[in-house]
Amino acid sequence: MTTTLLNALQHADMLLIDGLHAWQFDLIEEASGEQLQLRVECMDGRERRVWNFSAAAIAAASQGAASESWLIAAGEASHELVILSGINASNDEDDEAANDDVVVE
Repeated sequence: MTTTLLNALQHADMLLIDGLHAWQFDLIEEASGEQLQLRVECMDGRERRVWNFSAAAIAAASQGAASESWLIAAGEASHELVILSGINASNDEDDEAANDDVVVE
């Protein structure tokens, strides 16, 4: 299945940029609704770092060696984005019933 960076970002829970954990990332639409922008923020030691990527940069991003890795350009610099998805717990009663049989000593 071929995916795009935009699709991967829309389903991402966490993001790494150049090996740094991004504490905030947002897909932002401008008021006209036509331009999409990716804004990534993280802390590098005591320094707050911010990257902004245009819709064209998102569309032109290429997938890296790993399936969740992407290369994206901002100006003349290239950055590696790694898309991470968290684990979501289920609140289904069936799951709770199955866990009732587990005995921990």
